[in-house]
Amino acid sequence: MRIVILGAGTVGTWIADLLCRNNHSVTVVENNSDHVRAINAELDVRAIHGSASESAILFQAGIIGCDLCLALTGDDEVNIVAASMAKAMGARRSVARVYGRVFRDLSTFDYQRHFRIDRFLSLEHLSAVEFVRAIRSPGSAVLENFARGELEVQEIICDDPAPAIGKPLKEVGLPKGVRVGTIQREGKTWIAGAGDSILLGDHITLIGTREEIDNVKAKFEVKATPVRSVVIAGGGETGLALARMLEGQRYHVTLMEENMERCEFLSRLLEHTTVVHADATRKAILEEERVGRSDVFVACTGDDENNIMSCVEAREIGAPECMAIVQRPDYANVVEKLGINLAVSPRNVVARQVLGLLNSGPIISKKNLPGGGIAIVEFEVMPGVKATQHVIANLKLPPHCLIAAIMSSDYVRVASADDRLTPGDTVVVLVDEASLDSVVKLFDETS
Repeated sequence: MRIVILGAGTVGTWIADLLCRNNHSVTVVENNSDHVRAINAELDVRAIHGSASESAILFQAGIIGCDLCLALTGDDEVNIVAASMAKAMGARRSVARVYGRVFRDLSTFDYQRHFRIDRFLSLEHLSAVEFVRAIRSPGSAVLENFARGELEVQEIICDDPAPAIGKPLKEVGLPKGVRVGTIQREGKTWIAGAGDSILLGDHITLIGTREEIDNVKAKFEVKATPVRSVVIAGGGETGLALARMLEGQRYHVTLMEENMERCEFLSRLLEHTTVVHADATRKAILEEERVGRSDVFVACTGDDENNIMSCVEAREIGAPECMAIVQRPDYANVVEKLGINLAVSPRNVVARQVLGLLNSGPIISKKNLPGGGIAIVEFEVMPGVKATQHVIANLKLPPHCLIAAIMSSDYVRVASADDRLTPGDTVVVLVDEASLDSVVKLFDETS
């Protein structure tokens, strides 16, 4: 594929090298002449000196007709403008890296839709999602990357004789805003169908908003899920995103931040999180906050060494699970020896996201659930395709397929049987890998 990367900082250079090693044609635009010389000397890519937000430079980089443009500079506004220009000039897909939470907050303004950008990538938010997946259960938070944070996926273990146990899903009476996504039984996972029945011991995933899921949980579980205690060290964007995804009925979240002004800001945003003004690198403070009695300790400050040391101290005082943000790749072998259960590298996380975007045709992105077999695919709905000709209930979908979410200019919601897809929509589909080609034909203009 032809890929243009705007910005050759740490992340941009890392992604350029990764894509080059995967045999893609890569052009890099960078306004620092020293970086340009270094890239031309060290990587098998074409590097151009210039501003990412200048049309002449984008034209020179071959933006017209390129398969993917990645705006990865350190400036949010430059990334948004450049990615928007790239899309308007003919790039098939454009992606912008953003740091500021305001750009992903749909309650005030939808920047992504307004500027016609296919995806916003936030290293901080993606890192938080990695922690959430590990804390909840493997695979449970995948949709949060696709549905722009508007929908949630929760796993429920059906180990009580609740009202829905033994009934086909079509008879359970779920509201439109909630769907059962997958069923896991005896080590096997499959996409739920209307005729499937939930049995004792099954693990199921519910897709919907947090409020709607909480309203239907009683159908699948009698006893409430035990509340787990999570302590987060570091109130930056990663810590904030992690707290917002976890806070609620299932988790008691404590967020430790040493900057008082930031603490006040966090306390205004987080309704169900305890915000503590404290230095999480000090063992005495961790003991005072009873970190040893927590279920999970997560260190996500802006410093690798502080994160590692905080986890070591938390482990010593009894925390059973310790996780950390670790930027430097040469620390990978160290953290495991120190008893850290999970080390998240933002660069590796964003690299996996970028690799998932390297698709042709109507597929925007594709990712497999842990264990393989089931893919989560994001499709762009184009004019005249078969997927727009009927309501979802009448589409010729293969058996192991679920249209889980619809994203339009006005809403993001769980799909229902009587919804009709319209051009310009983006849909998230859970599909068995063996049936993927059949689903692609519904969204492909050439079919």
